[in-house]
Amino acid sequence: MRAAVMTAPDTPLTIEDRPVPEPGPGELLIRVVACGMCHSEVVQWHGHHVFGRFPVVPGHEISGVVEALGRDVDFPAVGTRVGVPFLYDSCGHCDMCVRGDQILCRDKRATGLSVDGGYAEYVIVKAGYATPIPDGLDPVAAAPLMCAGITGFNGLRQGGVRPGSKVAVLGTGGVGTMAIRFATAMGARVAVVSRGRHSEDEAKRLGAELFVATDEQDPAEALRAWDGGADLVLNTTPANAAAEAALGGIAPDGTLLMLGYGQAPLSIPPVVLVVNRIRVMGMPSGSPHDLRDTLAFAAAHGIVPESTPIPLEEAPATLAAMADGTARGRHVIAFP
Repeated sequence: MRAAVMTAPDTPLTIEDRPVPEPGPGELLIRVVACGMCHSEVVQWHGHHVFGRFPVVPGHEISGVVEALGRDVDFPAVGTRVGVPFLYDSCGHCDMCVRGDQILCRDKRATGLSVDGGYAEYVIVKAGYATPIPDGLDPVAAAPLMCAGITGFNGLRQGGVRPGSKVAVLGTGGVGTMAIRFATAMGARVAVVSRGRHSEDEAKRLGAELFVATDEQDPAEALRAWDGGADLVLNTTPANAAAEAALGGIAPDGTLLMLGYGQAPLSIPPVVLVVNRIRVMGMPSGSPHDLRDTLAFAAAHGIVPESTPIPLEEAPATLAAMADGTARGRHVIAFP
């Protein structure tokens, strides 16, 4: 099989021929149909990801078909279309795992970071972590739902969004775009905060009622003028500055939720938290039940990411463009 391999930090991906792996006990062999390219691969490529190792086949936004079952596996059946997320596996016995929050397990492993992922024609996954893809979802278009989708959807749920909630989405990348669409479908009012107006038309087409360009106005002031502020500010940018700038635009009893973040400490004046009873929380991707809910919601509302399919051979150049900021839009590696 062909696979794109990340051999060392800041080193171009190499395309290799490898034998098709065989599933062991509790494992599935998945024939990959598509794999989204995520910003986490850029973090890994720079050697900054906490779960990362080298060499590794990256990719954790996988859609594919079950090709073979390992011993003691009877679900999902051979031929089932499945999605494979960031979470590869967990210990299975800690309190977090037992209550269904495997994503919070201290001993979890990450697909495409700790173990080989989906930049390959075949991938081995744990049976309990592959989720059947509902009918009606195109497997290529749906691939980014396995990370950007579940992260945006689960962030909104964990942030307490209800119909009528005011949600401010910081950033218009993969997670931000999905958050706009999911929040709108949940009945929330949506504001989008971005540096410039290049994405304003797209944000409003997706359902945003307010667009704030931070190179023109203070985001906190703009959000406060939006009927008293946002109930939930969702940072999807890979930096902390946007969240810090928007903090004053959170309504009393509101929440700042960090889905994206930078390496520097987050600077927040405690008085802002105390006076307005503001909560600050972070959230990783999600557990298997979260992915099942994400895919069901996406299918029911016709929500799939907008992306550009590319062949595996273009993955090295595309990842390099993502790393230097010249890539435009979201890309999905599609296999024939």
